[in-house]
Amino acid sequence: MGIDTKEILAKKILTEAKGYLDVGFTHSLNPYSGCSFSCKYCYVREMPIQRFKQIPWGEWLDIKTNAAENYRNEIKKLRKKKNSVNIFMSSATDPYQPIERKANITRGILEEMSENPPDSLQIQTRSPLVTRDIDLLVKLKEKCKVLVSMTVETDREDIKQLFSPYAPGIKLRLKALKEVHEAGIFTQASISPVLPFTPGFPKELDGMVDHIWIDTLTIGDGSNGKRSERLGMPMLFKEHGLSKWYQKDIHVMVKKYFSKYFPSEMIRVSKEEAFLE
Repeated sequence: MGIDTKEILAKKILTEAKGYLDVGFTHSLNPYSGCSFSCKYCYVREMPIQRFKQIPWGEWLDIKTNAAENYRNEIKKLRKKKNSVNIFMSSATDPYQPIERKANITRGILEEMSENPPDSLQIQTRSPLVTRDIDLLVKLKEKCKVLVSMTVETDREDIKQLFSPYAPGIKLRLKALKEVHEAGIFTQASISPVLPFTPGFPKELDGMVDHIWIDTLTIGDGSNGKRSERLGMPMLFKEHGLSKWYQKDIHVMVKKYFSKYFPSEMIRVSKEEAFLE
């Protein structure tokens, strides 16, 4: 799949948190616009950033070349006002796009954060590339709260291929999550959205996470499931005999199941609890 890539100068890099990010965060930070992972269920497909775009989601990517500079200037202004800065990176893209290996936009931001740290930072990714920046994350966690949340929506590679064929493999993500955890950085497995998984899924996560985050296509798409419906998710589940997994209360069942393997305080459900505490 070809990606239409271009470099841009962003007006701002920190966006005031809204919606589900209101709990626990003051700002979101997106080093890129667009996302080459092109997950079929991604709610961003239904947001203005994509709906007014002529190029299909997953086939374009804007690189914010001045992201680190913007961060430095913006956080200094916020600090002058004595504002708390709790950042979610990222809400509408993955901060570790494949091109990040060369572009180093996210790494540049982390370097700035090591000099001008926020109060807390949650990195949300599905890319093993996050391990490249363990050196900076270890340095940063001495100055602020840092949590690396790895999206592992299933432990089944066949299911991953069905819903997000261009995203990194599940085993690679788990290996990266373990490596980050062993470096002494707080980690979270984000089962978001819940997709069909095997009974052994919880055991796959044992010893490599501090939290389990559960989200679904209904409670996590920002519109009580309407965006997911418009994206054709109910039909996709049905076509592959997976309808029993597309239920509005699936998060209740998943939480109950994971509670057999992890203490209840380790398990969090979207919209019920803050990401960082």
